[in-house]
Amino acid sequence: MIPLAVHPVFFFILGLVFLTIVAPIWIIAHYLARWRRGRGLSPVDEKSLGELYDAARRMEARLASLERVLDTEAPGWRTRTGS
Repeated sequence: MIPLAVHPVFFFILGLVFLTIVAPIWIIAHYLARWRRGRGLSPVDEKSLGELYDAARRMEARLASLERVLDTEAPGWRTRTGS
């Protein structure tokens, strides 16, 4: 008689349990961990974001300067409508 631990049916059932229960949970956990790790910004993205932030600040300063000039040279420019 063959012991149960080395019986071919035992290995078949063990493989079936692994493929239907363990493997899907393992794969899902792997990709969830990978997704969480990849959510952050890469160094290139951080650099680009910093450059965009600096450009936005410079543009905001230019716009404020332009508004001051227009306030002194054309006082009613804010209330005019385009025609």
